[in-house]
Amino acid sequence: MVICAVSGLGGIGKTSLALCAAHRAVRDGWFPGGTLFVDFRGYDADPVTADQAVVALLDGMGVRGADLPQTVAGQYGLYRQLLAGEQRPILLLLDNASDPGQVMPLVPGTDHHRVLVTSRDRLTELDAQLIDLDVLNAEDAADLIDRSLRLSDRGDDRATREPEAVSELATLCGRHPLALRITAGMLRKRRHRSVASLVNELRGVEDVTAAVGLRPVLEAAYRQLPPEQARLLRLLALAPAAEFGSETAAALAALSVDRTFTLLEELAAAHLVTPLPGGAYVQWRMHDLVRAFGVGVVKGNAVLWEEGEAARERVLEFYYRWANAANSRLRWLPGMPEPARFGDRAGALAWLDSERAALVAAVQWALEERYADTAVLLSQCLAEYLDWRRSFDDWITVCGVAREVAHRFGNQLREAMAWNSLGNALKETGRAAEAIDAHTRARDLYQTVGDRHREAFAWGNLGNALRQAGRAAEAIDAYTRARNLFQAAEDCHREAMAWDSLGNALKETGRAEEAIDAHTRARNLYQTVGDRHREATAWNNLGNALRETGQAEEAEEAYEKALERYREFDDWYRTGHTLSNLALAHHHAARTAEARTCFLQSADAYTRANAPTEAALAQSHADALT
Repeated sequence: MVICAVSGLGGIGKTSLALCAAHRAVRDGWFPGGTLFVDFRGYDADPVTADQAVVALLDGMGVRGADLPQTVAGQYGLYRQLLAGEQRPILLLLDNASDPGQVMPLVPGTDHHRVLVTSRDRLTELDAQLIDLDVLNAEDAADLIDRSLRLSDRGDDRATREPEAVSELATLCGRHPLALRITAGMLRKRRHRSVASLVNELRGVEDVTAAVGLRPVLEAAYRQLPPEQARLLRLLALAPAAEFGSETAAALAALSVDRTFTLLEELAAAHLVTPLPGGAYVQWRMHDLVRAFGVGVVKGNAVLWEEGEAARERVLEFYYRWANAANSRLRWLPGMPEPARFGDRAGALAWLDSERAALVAAVQWALEERYADTAVLLSQCLAEYLDWRRSFDDWITVCGVAREVAHRFGNQLREAMAWNSLGNALKETGRAAEAIDAHTRARDLYQTVGDRHREAFAWGNLGNALRQAGRAAEAIDAYTRARNLFQAAEDCHREAMAWDSLGNALKETGRAEEAIDAHTRARNLYQTVGDRHREATAWNNLGNALRETGQAEEAEEAYEKALERYREFDDWYRTGHTLSNLALAHHHAARTAEARTCFLQSADAYTRANAPTEAALAQSHADALT
């Protein structure tokens, strides 16, 4: 390969890397013919052309004055002749090119010379090895700050003493090398002040790109864009998160997905977005500093601001439609209408996984009145997914926003729904007292608005929180109320949930025979409505009650039934839980080897579910049986 092209955002370090590589290559004897260098100034108002560059290259080869041919054709001819006649390898360093047309006429006709090109754009038209430079990783960014400080004062150990502040400073700079060097220069000027003091100042700056010296670079890149690409860049800066899918970008721009994908590829070639291939959906990422620049462009123009607000409205509606379809798929049971968009759970989960950060961020737009209704509806579509993925912090966040907005606008029904969902998330994080308060508020609001069906949900969830708090007797009363309300509404599915929960509380109060009856009723109802996932839960709980009454063989059979169904859904957390229960059954039956195997399988399942605490506990139980 004769040509190597290094590309990346302005200031990323392309020229520094190229010069360093050239210096080392010459030092190590790779290019005894030397190097030739041209700066094309490709992103200036008046970039250097290939015709101008060939004159500079001939000058570097000693051809000047009267020896220089008078015609362009003659100059190119002599240039190629000299390169062909030079047997010692030469390295041509063609810096800061913006167009393949600047470079291609200068490529040697022989293969023993080499060409190293740098550009802010990915010059895919060149027959070259392409190398993309990105921002530094966190460790290298911190190291660059440390080395920059010690360069002027070997005793300057602020970076070592303030690692957290250095990490935040690197984040504010987007780990961009030029921005990092500029902020390191700021720190050198304020030798007797902490790194944290500069971080605090930058936090309060509206335009970080200007503060860290990157605004001129980004302005130059923005001016180079055709109008359609520039518009998409501005709108992408307003997306809820730095990562987004092609469909999301299309919704922002009100364009077809195919056209948007083409524009995204062109922006990626300019290193203004980065493709993140992998999984079912291609994702894209916009650098934080590019986002900050784009937002600044929009804020500075009333027309662009309104265009941006309309784009945000479109993308929020897009997220609601897709999240609602995904939620419908996750909650789908046989006999229900087939949800649109997603043909199976795996597809729904893959999309939700790819957009999770953006979905959670979009819900927080509800705090702006223009977006409140749609954002609150979006929050209600995420509970099942966030529970499934055990993303409880995100779940608490979206419920908190929905509750605040519903209360602000006096919508008691939506406020009750938000309190109820929030209580579930709080319970999953072990905050039982707060969960009890949340479900009590939800129940009271449902009673106020006269929604008896949803009141039943609140009673059932209140029972769960009470049981977690060790108040099983009160939980039994709550579950009984929930069951009766669901029966009155002829909601067999939710009645099954109430029976199953009631069984758990009955077992905890020593009423195991009644618990067996409750779990059996729950299992049968789940089978009737076709909910195999919750049927698995009923089997697991039935196994616990059977084990409590000494019916070991029946308990083990129930656990196996549960495992069979959980594995259908790749529910590794509950698989791990049931395997631990099965291990206990084997242990009580003095089958130590089988118990240890189940504990080890439980640890593996918990690990796959990203539950390290539970995995460690299962592993310790297995180790205790060796």
